[in-house]
Amino acid sequence: MGPADVDNAAASVLIVEDEHAHAEAMQEGLQRQGHECAVVHDGAAGIARLQAEHFDIIVTDLVLGSEEDGLAVLGAARKRSPDTKVILVTAHSSVETCRRALQDGAFDYVEKPLDLDELRTIVDRAAELTAQKRTIRELREQIDDKYGFENIIGNSPAMVKVLEKVRRVAPAGLPVLILGESGTGKELVAQAIHRNSRRSDQRFVTINCAGLSESLLEDELFGHVKGAYTGATTDRRGRFEHADGGTMFLDEVGDMSLSMQAQLLRVLENGEVVRVGSNEPIRVDVRVISATNSDLAERVEKNEFREDLYFRIKGATIELPALRERAEDVPLLVDHFIKQANEKHGRDVAGIDADARRVLASYPWPGNIRQLRNVVENMVVLASGKMLTVDDLPGEIHRRPGGQPHQARQLAGMSLDEAEKELIRSTLKMVDGNREQAAKMLGIGERTLYRKIKEYDLRR
Repeated sequence: MGPADVDNAAASVLIVEDEHAHAEAMQEGLQRQGHECAVVHDGAAGIARLQAEHFDIIVTDLVLGSEEDGLAVLGAARKRSPDTKVILVTAHSSVETCRRALQDGAFDYVEKPLDLDELRTIVDRAAELTAQKRTIRELREQIDDKYGFENIIGNSPAMVKVLEKVRRVAPAGLPVLILGESGTGKELVAQAIHRNSRRSDQRFVTINCAGLSESLLEDELFGHVKGAYTGATTDRRGRFEHADGGTMFLDEVGDMSLSMQAQLLRVLENGEVVRVGSNEPIRVDVRVISATNSDLAERVEKNEFREDLYFRIKGATIELPALRERAEDVPLLVDHFIKQANEKHGRDVAGIDADARRVLASYPWPGNIRQLRNVVENMVVLASGKMLTVDDLPGEIHRRPGGQPHQARQLAGMSLDEAEKELIRSTLKMVDGNREQAAKMLGIGERTLYRKIKEYDLRR
């Protein structure tokens, strides 16, 4: 689906309106835009209809003259189909109720008397977002089915882009350099490359270059012969020999000493290793995948990393986004880690409530996925109830040192308008401009957010 398809996306719409004339006017107006519309005239019928079939969008009057009102329809939609966009239609007197409903998952609201142009604009925007998410979800499902990337969690555009590059790079046989902050999942991506390569039936061998001294790293990578040093009582194969025919993953390759870099370069150029204490080269056939959280180009400039080795290991480069740059994936990751922690520790936590989920989604996660996994695991182990709540969050997540919520120190001393502008600006940056996600994090409606963006001149 290209950009033109998304801009003109047709959606399936359920209209729930007890006033027949209003229902017909909405149906006619939306059908002219190319949307497929079904109409029911009370809340119970609306709930029954959405239980029976899927709708991309629901437009429902808030007051339906029966026990099942628009909020009941919203609640049923959130349980049955969380991706469905719910738009409320309300009189001015109930606007505050609709604003609160936005925090409970409503997409937007329209005030009476109904402006059909405004309704069409909001429905078109909801349809466009639905089409984008559907395209990403379908692409992710295709990739998972064919390439087995299920362990790499995330449906954000940033992660789908990463997986598409992994899919292209994996069978090529080139050396790969994976860049990303600590905790972003570089080893998982390396494993995915190996599993989808021609070497998938051979070994995947990993070593952390930052965790060993130079002498130990040399011995681990290249092995030794008997008598090479005190205690070397037998010959020992290094990891390159162990990985022969398969893949070697060098984590934190940027921490290698210059002398070790020279030895690694020889392996990449000649396909030969020399054990410690020996002069005899041993042929190996190994694909090397390297990873680092440092700027290797900058280290080359400072003569801290060999330029020839740098160009050797970066046959293809994959950059992993930090978790704060794909905040829309946090809910998926949280659910995944709750399930993992339940299985690991014999717990039965059912899920996490909306307030706690919102705090987790808005936190900047300096330790990335690794930090999130540890936080969720601790929450599950220590939880006293079936649902995780804000009370289960560790102090460093819920509040920063000194008892201040995140960003409080940064915002202290500003006027209210300046603080609001900075909060909106930083939230938009965190979610890469995704206004729907930003509005949810800020606890306001998208329409309010659009007005604030215009007011503070924050348009990108």
